[in-house]
Amino acid sequence: MADVNQIRAGETALPADPAAKPDAGVVFIGRIRSPWARGNCPRNISKARAEHPDAWIELDPKWAPALAGLVVGQPILLLYWMNHARRDLLTQTPTHVDVARGTFSLRSPNRPNPVAASTVRITSLDGNRIGIDAIDCFDDTPLIDIKPWLETIDIPPA
Repeated sequence: MADVNQIRAGETALPADPAAKPDAGVVFIGRIRSPWARGNCPRNISKARAEHPDAWIELDPKWAPALAGLVVGQPILLLYWMNHARRDLLTQTPTHVDVARGTFSLRSPNRPNPVAASTVRITSLDGNRIGIDAIDCFDDTPLIDIKPWLETIDIPPA
């Protein structure tokens, strides 16, 4: 297994992990369930959709009333915490490029606050379980929030 804290050529990191001194608390509202683990997780949501995995959200039951108004077929925006990601990298050299780039120019999970976002479609609603069409994160990833995806708001102007 590769050392997840290994620095690739061209990468730079902070001298200390920012996670050691959190500025704010985050409430996890549930967990994302997927077939993915280190070594087999798709690089992005498009690749996850191509593989058609079984994925769903297990919402903490106390948040189930907050699902009122959501419907099967609706697109939603998921915000989730990539809890296995590094938080100290300033520059990164992804395997698909040959030169280091700044963390904020990448969609890598390795970032100061490892918040990821994916737009998914609801495939089923059953109590506090929400079926989704795909996801690109490890099984048991903490879920931060769910927001409705709205075409009139979420597509940037041309």
